[in-house]
Amino acid sequence: MANFLGKWIKHSGWYPGRVVRLFNKNKAHFSNNDVHEELIVEGETGSLKNHLEHYTDPDIEHYFKKFNSYTSLAAEELVRTGKRFKITDILLRPLFIFIKMYVLKRGFLDGVQGFILAVFSSAYVFTKYCKLWELKNKIKK
Repeated sequence: MANFLGKWIKHSGWYPGRVVRLFNKNKAHFSNNDVHEELIVEGETGSLKNHLEHYTDPDIEHYFKKFNSYTSLAAEELVRTGKRFKITDILLRPLFIFIKMYVLKRGFLDGVQGFILAVFSSAYVFTKYCKLWELKNKIKK
């Protein structure tokens, strides 16, 4: 369960945020993703019976310190994978993320933190694709 700005987030697509924690370390490795790397396990995994508390962002300053770094890494990864920039990436993707988190995943039930999380997440997507545009334009020069 994740705590965002002092509140346990039970909606917004964050709950349950299942993360593999119990595995044979000799049969696992991480993906090469720069942001949100994945654990790849060749074998069995275990599950915890209770929640593991995760204090993701205690304040907005902490969130935006990660935000700038992560959006840059994500944009660079998009360039490496050959993603082309389209204007709809900055017009529609952020709007879709907000609607998905706040309405479809019922983030409104997470109160003010749910609203802030949906807005910040849509800003993350907007910024990531703006940085993709910037990188593509630097390459062309």
